[in-house]
This record gives sequence, structure tokens and C-alpha cells, in this order.
Amino acid sequence: MSRKMREITRKLPPAVGWTNPINMPANSRKAARPPLDVAALFDYAVGALARRMRTERELRRLMRLRAEPAEPGEQAIEAVITRLKELSYLNDARFAADYTRLRKENEKLGPRRVRQDLTLKGVSKDLIGDAVTTAYGDEDEVALARQYIGRKRMKEPTGENRQKEASRIMGRLLRAGFSSATVFKVLRQWGVDAEESEITVSDPMEDPDGE
Repeated sequence: MSRKMREITRKLPPAVGWTNPINMPANSRKAARPPLDVAALFDYAVGALARRMRTERELRRLMRLRAEPAEPGEQAIEAVITRLKELSYLNDARFAADYTRLRKENEKLGPRRVRQDLTLKGVSKDLIGDAVTTAYGDEDEVALARQYIGRKRMKEPTGENRQKEASRIMGRLLRAGFSSATVFKVLRQWGVDAEESEITVSDPMEDPDGE
């Protein structure tokens, strides 16, 4: 808003029950949303699950933003979680299986990356193990790594910067969840002399695209 418009707005008489937002404190301009009761919290959770699949931990974190504070809110969240499980709307085992399959089929990620992601989402170790074993049990990891390379359009390292490019590709493949043994095999197929001591990964949890 221009300075002239601000001056005009300040001169306007306030309507009944209305306060000029320019004269309101910044922290008062947006009214806090009232907490949701159990029924409303259930509807909110169903809507959140309809928008995308979530783990129990993710949904609990989301509901805490809308539930009453302290014990009453936790009791309401627990009641909603119980009901969602009874209706099969919330199922971490199904989430882990679907998430693992999609990350493998669509993004061509290795099993270690999927394990890390599911751990961060709060899925139990046993459920992660079952999902990853089912999805990757018979998978040729080297072939999957080559598919990932093709998907990301990585070029075979050549020229005077060949070793530097090879090191960069090593890091990307490791961050994408492939084992060092798999990475070595891929690079050897390119004729690159890959030594384990040459692999440097700044952050194993960063985006596999290296971005």
C-alpha cells in the first residue's frame, strides 16, 4: 500500500466491531485458530490422510498443531489414532510397503536411502525391514543403480576430469542409497579405478540429486 493510501485509510472512521488492521499490532492481525474437539480433529485427520499418505508419527505431529494443549489434546489425538487404525485409514505397515515400492519403482533409489527415509518418518525398524526385504529382496542392485544413473542422466566420466567426476558420481549413488560395493561395480564397468578411500560423502541424508 502506498503512503498516500495509508494516510487516507487512517482517516477513515472504524466500522462498528472492526479495527483498522494498520493500527493493530502485527501479532494480533491473525487470530489464532481455536483448538478442535475430538470429532473435528477426526475429520481433520481424515482430510490430511486423503491429501497424501502419512505415518502415525507424522499424523500425530500434524494433529498437535490443531488439538487442545496438554493432556486433553493428547487424549483426543489418541482417540482419533485408535479410530483411524480400526477403520484401516492409518497403517504404518501399508505405508512402509507402498512408500518403498514407489521410491524403488519411480525414483530408482537404493534400499539404504529408503530405510533412512522411513526411519525419519517414524516407522518401526521391524516394519522397515519387512518392506525393504519384500521390495528389494531379489533386486539386482547394480542394475537398479544403472537405472538411477539413466534417470538422472549422469554421464560416464571421461577426459582429464574423469577421476573428479567419478568421485562426484560415487557420492550421488551413495546418497541415493546404494552400497559401496554396488558403486564400485558400476564404476568398474566404466573402467574407472574406484578405491574406497576416494569416496567422500558430506551428508548421507542429503538429497540424492546433490542439490
